[in-house]
Amino acid sequence: MIIHLDMDAFFASVEIRENPELVGFPVVVGGPSKTRGVVAAANYAARKYGVYSAMPMVQATRLCPDLRILPVNMALYVSVSKQIHEIFNRYTPEIEPLSLDEAFLDVSGSLKLFGSAAEIAQRIKKEIKDELQLVVSAGVAPNKFVAKIASDIDKPDGFVVVEENEVQAFLDPLPVKRIWGVGKKTEQQLHNYGITTIKDLRSQTERWLMDRFGKHGDHIYRLAHGWDKREVISDVKAKSISNETTFVEDITDKESLIAYLSQLTEQVATRLREKDRKGKTVNIKVRFHDFTTIIRSKTLSEASNQTEKIWQAARALFNSAMKESAMRQPAVRLLGVGVSGFSDEHVVQGDLFSENAKYDELDEVADEINQRFGKLKIHRGRNTK
Repeated sequence: MIIHLDMDAFFASVEIRENPELVGFPVVVGGPSKTRGVVAAANYAARKYGVYSAMPMVQATRLCPDLRILPVNMALYVSVSKQIHEIFNRYTPEIEPLSLDEAFLDVSGSLKLFGSAAEIAQRIKKEIKDELQLVVSAGVAPNKFVAKIASDIDKPDGFVVVEENEVQAFLDPLPVKRIWGVGKKTEQQLHNYGITTIKDLRSQTERWLMDRFGKHGDHIYRLAHGWDKREVISDVKAKSISNETTFVEDITDKESLIAYLSQLTEQVATRLREKDRKGKTVNIKVRFHDFTTIIRSKTLSEASNQTEKIWQAARALFNSAMKESAMRQPAVRLLGVGVSGFSDEHVVQGDLFSENAKYDELDEVADEINQRFGKLKIHRGRNTK
């Protein structure tokens, strides 16, 4: 069985924990309302007003005039995320992080020691709440696809277990938009054929779906039947380390996307250094509103886990991808950054006074501060050009 764990309104929840006077108020984390800032995270009190992540802050404050706005404190969130993963590691080393606040756990090798997967998930939920004063939702299921839906179905503080023989009964009543890869356009097309639930979708043949949706039809056919053979790939086993985010609403503002790209780069670089891994290839993924996806890679001159080197490559790749799609005035629904091509060779001592050495020292200091004083605000300035 696989456990999917997803922290509830993570950035906002951490800020409320640090500032108890915010309890009960609608809270968002993001840029100030008088600039072109966007909402990075919104607590559930804010969501009741229709405020959600990736929404322009100006719009959020119109919907909720009483909104409490806090700046992004990535150092703090990275520090808390590390504490969360330390709790995960008590139960299994098979952890596949998706972002700072979300991960898959394969606990098949831990059942004799800790009990069933459901019992392990309950213990993790309790320890995160008791030790970190935060809430996580958990989904337990035979595969990744079903586990992820299960963790999301009863948020916040959700706990849903789907046994092997319950998968189809669990999926059938759900709307087709619950299937990965079914966005607004595909959902509308399916509705036009009278297909509104996963059960409706499952009643169609694979050939029928492929005739209308191509290879994507095969993908949604398999997921409608609850078939997902992907394994949990831990950072130790992974051939790449990456982070990505899917926006609730598509984003067209390039400055906002650059801000998200910077956050993703910081997260990936931090994970690389924590795992003592260096990679030679930087990858980005940009998925647009029509599900067109651009994946671009750049090979560095040498393997690195240096934030600045990864950022320079990621930014150049992103600018190239956006320029390539400029004619379509694209709205972006997913953004990702990754590093691959890991090197296990010993690193040769470089010039202590080089530019590289300066950035290595900056990363070392930042990591130490983030680990010891997570609340301290450290931000790298980013050029959006």
